[in-house]
Amino acid sequence: MSEKPIKIPGPDHPITVTPNPARIRVTVAGRVIAETSNALTLREAAYPGVQYIPRQDVDMSQLESSTHTTYCPYKGECSYYSIPAGGDRTVNSVWSYEAPYAAVAEIKDHLAFYPDRVDAIEELPAA
Repeated sequence: MSEKPIKIPGPDHPITVTPNPARIRVTVAGRVIAETSNALTLREAAYPGVQYIPRQDVDMSQLESSTHTTYCPYKGECSYYSIPAGGDRTVNSVWSYEAPYAAVAEIKDHLAFYPDRVDAIEELPAA
């Protein structure tokens, strides 16, 4: 089995992780799947920012673990979840880096959602 390459974020591929002061709410099929005032915003290169929500602020009973995995040379191995209440559109709609590389260690124990596979990811005023 070959080793997977690890890349360190740098000037050509910057990655930042910062606390988001807003309240983030994720909904699917009329259900609140996640809501937090402790989200982290990960910005990577030219991609749009992604909200990483602490696992304890996600209704894990609404998620179903998937066998789908991917690999990012900057962040590590990625696991996925589906949201059965949302049907086919929400298959593999949630992801998590269970053991992220040191450069993005802050996102451990956090989940992120594909915006086009959930009904809404709302950024609300802080409570």
